[in-house]
Amino acid sequence: MTPSEKVRVQECVQELSEILYRNTPLDKCQTLEDIEKSVREHLLESVGPKMAFFFIEQKTQTNIGKERIIKSSVGKLRLRRRQLEKLGVEARTRISPLLQKCCLCLSANESFSQAEQDLFLLTGIKVGHSTLQRHVYTEKEHLDFPDSPIAINEVCLDGGKVRLRTPNRGDKCEWRDYQAARLSAVYYGATFRRKEELTAWINSQVLTNPLICLGDGHSGVWNLFSQIASTPQRHEILDWFHLKENLFKVGGSLKRLRQVETFLWQGKIEQAITLLKQECPKRAPKFLAYVEKHRHRLVNYESLPTEHHISIGSGAVESAIKQLDRRLKISGAQWNSNSVSPMLRLRCAYLNGQITA
Repeated sequence: MTPSEKVRVQECVQELSEILYRNTPLDKCQTLEDIEKSVREHLLESVGPKMAFFFIEQKTQTNIGKERIIKSSVGKLRLRRRQLEKLGVEARTRISPLLQKCCLCLSANESFSQAEQDLFLLTGIKVGHSTLQRHVYTEKEHLDFPDSPIAINEVCLDGGKVRLRTPNRGDKCEWRDYQAARLSAVYYGATFRRKEELTAWINSQVLTNPLICLGDGHSGVWNLFSQIASTPQRHEILDWFHLKENLFKVGGSLKRLRQVETFLWQGKIEQAITLLKQECPKRAPKFLAYVEKHRHRLVNYESLPTEHHISIGSGAVESAIKQLDRRLKISGAQWNSNSVSPMLRLRCAYLNGQITA
């Protein structure tokens, strides 16, 4: 912008401001908040749509087709079918792409009714909670699992719970499991009652050989891992912190438990088992069974992080579960079974950065 153009813009802004001020009720200019709301209202009603329409006309160079009203972040736009086609807006869409991202972003973090209120507070645009819900459940493009541009070297799996409504009104709600994965500590994915969809997404990525598979002691996690990659390709590692947690549940002498912990940390499984059998013969059977079950997943934890840059804890995916639960377990939330999957996809898309501006 040239200096003369800057001066002209300032003159136009000054003239426009004077006109809008004369047409603003005095009771809407009492405080700074009142002024902010009044200016924003003028921008959305009088300035933004006209300015955006001029940009659109210059870009599309057409004014053909049936008119459609699009609700956008700069106000309501009256655009023609041919203009919308050239701008890549899908048929029957009533909300602009940027405003749609705002809707999805808020819906991913809070209830639809609260998202409706927050959207109006932040943008001055009214979008009903039912419309927000419909967009979440019908949105396809932004909610697909992402494809990693680089090879995946580590997969963490875990599960969370969601509270479901029961068919009969008044019956006690049910808690059901969903599964979540985090790939290379970057990409999130979660599914409800569709485990094969989650494993298919992971297997569709480029996976390194070996592929680090990290999880806690839950059998369901390792059953899911069995469907990922090939057996020789998987390098299964039991979460060190879950191992340690189960060890200290044995109880007894802390000195002895610390010694067993050191053996396990260094991958000396036989020494750890022998010491437990000698010192805790009555309290240790449950933990010893746990160790035997996952023996092939116990490694030299001491050398892994330094020599191979491999994680030894599944905290990444556990953190993902907590972040997914942030939306699923808002106070008093109960879900229909067919509503869980779209919300999991939405939340994962948000965590993956797919619905940011």
